Amino acid sequence: MLRRHFLRISGVLLASAWLAGCASPQYLQLSPERSTQVPQVGSGQQVTVIAQDGRESDIIGNRAGGGMSTAHITVSSHELIPRLQEEAERAVRDMGFSPTTEQAEGRPSLTLELASLNYARGDSGQPLVDEARLEGVFRAIAKNKGTTYTGTYTSRRTQGYALKPDADSNARMLSDLLSDGMNRAFSDPELANLLAR
Repeated sequence: MLRRHFLRISGVLLASAWLAGCASPQYLQLSPERSTQVPQVGSGQQVTVIAQDGRESDIIGNRAGGGMSTAHITVSSHELIPRLQEEAERAVRDMGFSPTTEQAEGRPSLTLELASLNYARGDSGQPLVDEARLEGVFRAIAKNKGTTYTGTYTSRRTQGYALKPDADSNARMLSDLLSDGMNRAFSDPELANLLAR
């Protein structure tokens, strides 16, 4: 009798801990990195480089798939944008330009904007398997000599899982997603050619 009572309490505590773990918030630190080659078209000229966040909120989704406020996934603009700035400057430098954050009349400029970043729970259609649907959208705006070129680069990923991904797993998936988006943006020859015009 006592043992059965103990097992029942243990089961309730275990279920509570599992539910609490599923509903806990995640604050993710992402480290996206461009890995693709970029067009080498510059000859040392200065280009103003700006990374900015076009999202409406730092909250990108919900681990539980519903409206549970405790299950939010958050990616802070204050932590992510400096990282995107570093990568944008590195890409511009690898193109053969000299990146600067200072704006000047007549100087070419490149703005890398994180337009959106979303994490949603999907339906895998398989028993005991859930899935995460990730989407990131970058917008790159190049300006030079009165001409503007805007490119939009969308990356998507669907990841199936039996156990909800922890913060490290989600951070890796989202970092890979944004890395793919930056690869698409900075390998766009139209973007580089306008800066070199």
